[in-house]
Amino acid sequence: MTHANRIIELIAAPAAAVDPVEGAGVPRDQDVLNTDAPLLDAYSRAVTRAVQTISPSVVNIEVGVKVGEGSYRRGGSGSGFIFTPDGLILTNSHVVHGADRIEVMLSDGRSIPATLTGEDPETDLAVIHIAANDLVAATLGDAKSLQVGQLAIAIGNPYGFQATVTAGVVSALGRSMRSRTGRSIDNVIQTDAALNPGNSGGPLVNSRGEVIGVNTAIIASAQGICFATSIDTAKWVVSRLLKDGRIRRSRLGVAGQDVPLHRRLVRYHKLDAERGVLVIHVEENGPAKRAGIQEGDLLVAFDGQTIAGIDDLHRLMTDDRVGVPTKVTVLRRVEKLELEITPVESKPVVMEPHQN
Repeated sequence: MTHANRIIELIAAPAAAVDPVEGAGVPRDQDVLNTDAPLLDAYSRAVTRAVQTISPSVVNIEVGVKVGEGSYRRGGSGSGFIFTPDGLILTNSHVVHGADRIEVMLSDGRSIPATLTGEDPETDLAVIHIAANDLVAATLGDAKSLQVGQLAIAIGNPYGFQATVTAGVVSALGRSMRSRTGRSIDNVIQTDAALNPGNSGGPLVNSRGEVIGVNTAIIASAQGICFATSIDTAKWVVSRLLKDGRIRRSRLGVAGQDVPLHRRLVRYHKLDAERGVLVIHVEENGPAKRAGIQEGDLLVAFDGQTIAGIDDLHRLMTDDRVGVPTKVTVLRRVEKLELEITPVESKPVVMEPHQN
């Protein structure tokens, strides 16, 4: 056999028939496919079942802004999901904030006007209501049982494409991100299930179709970095909104910024953190002013709990602090002072509407 004929024979031979090492046999592509087929089928079935479970509860939300007597312009759109059979729907605050008209389209094609029950821009969550009964309510899961790497499925209406499904995994847990008001939202779920404008307010579900998060944000310059507010956070917010129509929080009447503390101060005062909050403004007639806090002071503890930054302070400013005298630890130059401050109720947040 000539050298040329041998080359032709090798080219014509099945690609997977000969292993280049010791001539051992290797699996053909079809064999690999047959081996993985059960796994791929199981994955497909899991996604399909989850989508079939949650889809009847997912809604499209269109909002309008009044521009004249009986005239509205389109203000934006988003997603949401029904969580009670009598028409309560959870969505993002920024989807419905400032809307003069809210229209909800159900999975069966019905379009029903909605009213705002309550919203919390600090966590970017809102509850709306439609006058309908016997609706399919989503099952709310438990974020405490989540594990990194488990299946995560998002469904919503990106760019108006209704009931769009994307799947990925839980990429990370316990993230923090900024809401549109600037406050930190804690215990956020990171996922690589693709989200786009219009997905806002839609559910992130597990393989059983249980809601584990409310899709909230993406990093526009990145790929596969998306965020959902934990369903545990959402449950707490919903309970307060249904009770009071809003979330009460406390405030001290200061503006501040995170700063590192001098090591000598940390050692001398035996502080638990090397950072604190520098007071850059004190509100006139506010709680901080009445307590004797001054611009240039460093806040390092509140009610005995360390403050290493603005987010730590925000976490402590809960509604049960309103009107309750509390000790705040302040560094003023080299002195450590214990002052008594009485937080007041936080003012309503003002933000721009319909920034989907």
